Amino acid sequence: MDEVQAVYVGPREVPELLLISLLARGHALLEGVPGVAKTTLVKAFAATMGCSFRRIQFTPDLLPADITGTFVLSPKEGTFSLREGPIFANIVLGDEINRAPAKTQSALLEAMQEQQVTIEGETRALPSPFLVLATQNPVEQAGTYPLPEAQIDRFLIRLLIGYPEARDERGILRRFLTGAPEPRTVLQPQDILRLQELVRSIHVEDEVLDYVVRLATFTREHARLFLGVSPRASLALVQAARARALVEGRGYVLPDDVKALAAPVLAHRLVLTPEAEMEGTRPERIIRQALEQVPPRREG
Repeated sequence: MDEVQAVYVGPREVPELLLISLLARGHALLEGVPGVAKTTLVKAFAATMGCSFRRIQFTPDLLPADITGTFVLSPKEGTFSLREGPIFANIVLGDEINRAPAKTQSALLEAMQEQQVTIEGETRALPSPFLVLATQNPVEQAGTYPLPEAQIDRFLIRLLIGYPEARDERGILRRFLTGAPEPRTVLQPQDILRLQELVRSIHVEDEVLDYVVRLATFTREHARLFLGVSPRASLALVQAARARALVEGRGYVLPDDVKALAAPVLAHRLVLTPEAEMEGTRPERIIRQALEQVPPRREG
């Protein structure tokens, strides 16, 4: 985290959530207006991991084959060979993902869920570890397309990146006066794979699982929601909580892990009713209500 924050000036919990997403074998979506260092953060995080890194700049004319790759004819040999697309990397940055139409966005679906891609009927596995870090601008901005619900549900965590505090912004200006600092590599792919296996060994009590289920049920019964969180979202919250416990140096999950990750893991999966949208209700507010009204331990 210290190496990332040598480049990215902001809350420590932001790069920590990226690490949790990686250890939980998930993907992360960073949302914010242009110019708040979303891309800088992702590039700094990738540089510390010692993994292969590719960037995909999403544009309205980007095609699915530009992401996955395609078979090309070799005139010399008279055979077709696969020219791999940028998705064949350990860490993939999907920059401004919501500037591409839904058909192109959906090219990431199979890669994010199955860690494989199908190109002209042939399935190819992607390297391990595999992490998609996507950035998007607010959907109110011109030239953006909202992510399909199936696509946004594949992101384990969504981070809202806002404007920095005045003190942090002054620190950014001071730090970059002498040129952008370069973070050091602190992990290798094999280290990440071992840590991902350790996450599987983190113990989760039934009481914590019941707490997650009660939070999910709260969203499904909420009057302001058209759709609450799915069982996939509950599973994602448990997996993220296990990764957080590992980062904190514990072999077990606490209710505090669930509370800390509820908003980043669940809020982007909620679908508000039209009335709630018109009134400006935010999904994060409903998650806060759930945490306030649902006790970690069942009463009685």
